Amino acid sequence: MPKTKKKYYINKYAVVDKDVEIGENSKIWHFTHVQSGAVIGRNCILGQNVNIGNNVKIGNFVKIQNNVSIYEGVILEDYVFCGPSMVFTNILDPRSKYPQVGKEFYIPTLIKEGVSLGANCTIVCGNTIGKFAFVGAGAVVTKNIPDYALVVGNPAKIIGWLSEAGKKLIFNKKGIAHCKKSKKSYKFKNNFVTEI
Repeated sequence: MPKTKKKYYINKYAVVDKDVEIGENSKIWHFTHVQSGAVIGRNCILGQNVNIGNNVKIGNFVKIQNNVSIYEGVILEDYVFCGPSMVFTNILDPRSKYPQVGKEFYIPTLIKEGVSLGANCTIVCGNTIGKFAFVGAGAVVTKNIPDYALVVGNPAKIIGWLSEAGKKLIFNKKGIAHCKKSKKSYKFKNNFVTEI
């Protein structure tokens, strides 16, 4: 039987366990560990020293920068960007003396399509980050973040709204904003932004 060429790249210093799915054109760089049961979509880039936990699901076109660990219970949808050294958690009350190991203990976290997570930010487990939201560098997310929100600080607070393309949205008196880069329009109503 002829050998089939792999349609993805794994650096020789990376470790990929058995029972892992890797999509076409994805790249896994040195000192990265992908644990069993993980599913990585197509066209993803996993930088240096990344850890992907057991059974983690990662969408397509996801970019994970250096020194990021994606723990079991975290789901990344398509086009998510994880900045360098940002942090996820999956347990709210960790204690070495009282270990909580296994998916029954892990509190799920959902990162929706197009979210950008800035360098050194922390996402406390059990929260959902809405699509195309932007979490600033060093922010600490302790609650759900709505779609298109720009959040900064500790705890993270909304300071503005961004388009799908990451451009600041300036709303007119009718609550409408247009993004020249994405060519899309948005409506602000009841403290939420939706695409129109």
